[in-house]
Amino acid sequence: AGRAALSETGCRNAGRKLKPNTAKFGIAGCNIIGSGIFISPKGVLEHTGSVGLALIIWVLGGGVAALGSLCYAELGVTIPKSGGDYSYVTEIFGGLAGFLLLWSAVLIMYPTSLAVISLTFSNYVLQPVFPNCIPPYNASRILSMVSSVRWATRIQDIFTAGKLLALALIITVGFIQIFKGTLKAFNFWMTPSVGHLALAFLQGSFAFSGWNFLNYVTEELVDPNLPRAIFISIPLVTFVYTFTNIAYFTAMSPQELLSSNAVAVTFGEKLLGYFSWVMPVSVALSTFGGINGYLFTSSRLCFSGAREGHLPSLLAMIHVKYCTPIPALLCLATLIIMLVGDTYTLINYVSFINYLCYGVTIIGLIVLRWKKPKIFRPIKVNLLIPITYLAFWAFLLVFSLYSEPVVCGVGLIIILTGVPVFFLGVYWRNKPKCVNRLIATRQTGMLQVSPGQEVTDVFLWKFVQELLSSPLVIFTSTCAHVHPPAHSPQPQPQSRCRGVSF
Repeated sequence: AGRAALSETGCRNAGRKLKPNTAKFGIAGCNIIGSGIFISPKGVLEHTGSVGLALIIWVLGGGVAALGSLCYAELGVTIPKSGGDYSYVTEIFGGLAGFLLLWSAVLIMYPTSLAVISLTFSNYVLQPVFPNCIPPYNASRILSMVSSVRWATRIQDIFTAGKLLALALIITVGFIQIFKGTLKAFNFWMTPSVGHLALAFLQGSFAFSGWNFLNYVTEELVDPNLPRAIFISIPLVTFVYTFTNIAYFTAMSPQELLSSNAVAVTFGEKLLGYFSWVMPVSVALSTFGGINGYLFTSSRLCFSGAREGHLPSLLAMIHVKYCTPIPALLCLATLIIMLVGDTYTLINYVSFINYLCYGVTIIGLIVLRWKKPKIFRPIKVNLLIPITYLAFWAFLLVFSLYSEPVVCGVGLIIILTGVPVFFLGVYWRNKPKCVNRLIATRQTGMLQVSPGQEVTDVFLWKFVQELLSSPLVIFTSTCAHVHPPAHSPQPQPQSRCRGVSF
């Protein structure tokens, strides 16, 4: 099998051990603070129609993330398995529920989130090159693919520090503007509907996505300490996000923010003068760190699913030397390439599915309390915390589905397609020999390496061949259409640059 081997014959512990400080603050901080704060402010303001209401959405998003994190902390130490939501749902509800969550995560949640982050990375890098128009679509897509596939891990702490320094600069400049009395933007007000408030929260919640990622690598942590990571990271992130938005509004009017293709770049151009180049560089660092963190943690979900028999055994293979799930990483990276579309529609799409899965997992916490009341729980939260979270969760899903039935409905349909796949591929164990032979041929064919050829190149090329021919990719790509709410002011359309071919 070249340089890949099954986990049972390779490293017994499914990978390298991580130091506590690196895990708690690198993974939690880098995954929460990413591209969201540089792209979601526009979507939140567009749906709320009010600067003050937009700020409330940001604070509320931090509170809801904190409630969810506390619930996940109890599950993480009660069921100490890598795989996060998938491991918990499988343990509590059984194979079908776990498979459907895994199915939605592998096909929707993580590839789509990574596609949004990659597009943000490419837009901010290209914006200085095309200052007066939208960057060419092909250029953005090519750069987003490069940023998603080629870079390595082990740089979490560096990028976390870099993005925090960049946001500290934005907040500091914003405070200076406030002391000068620049508060005109805060008078902006338009009355939103309840459905648009739900969509605004979906946009804002994308910036907080990643609060549960420490649970995906619990087996790889040395002396894990989830509560400390939660109590430090969530309040810090909420503070940073809220005051970063305040800083944006001290530099731009709401109309300017809505018409901006790169909010932080516009902020830098207005207030930083000759140092405006700092913003695109800082955002590139932030989003690149987010890509790195998402790939690191989400690939462990594929690995855990394959180890449980819910995904092809190829994805349970790990690198002999580095003990990392290379096939799972390449599978996710290839799916990202397929899901490049309109950024704000992708955010609504993935946030809805994210919250659906979060809610099912937290329902599992209550069910586990009922089924196994005497099991040892190093962390035990008050039942009011999951109940409060689930009440908000139900409100958000109902009104989001009402406001965006197509975007949210497609996600539900894709999840339900996993039911026949589960019964045919997992539950049906006594398959005819011809079916088993076909599956074995498809998997071993992906491991054929010619002399002198890197196994990673072969994996990537084979994954591209497989996924390009999948009708599911074509089906999910049709959702990339955005419809701004009727109450939002319509920004002037920007022209695409011409005369540059890619």
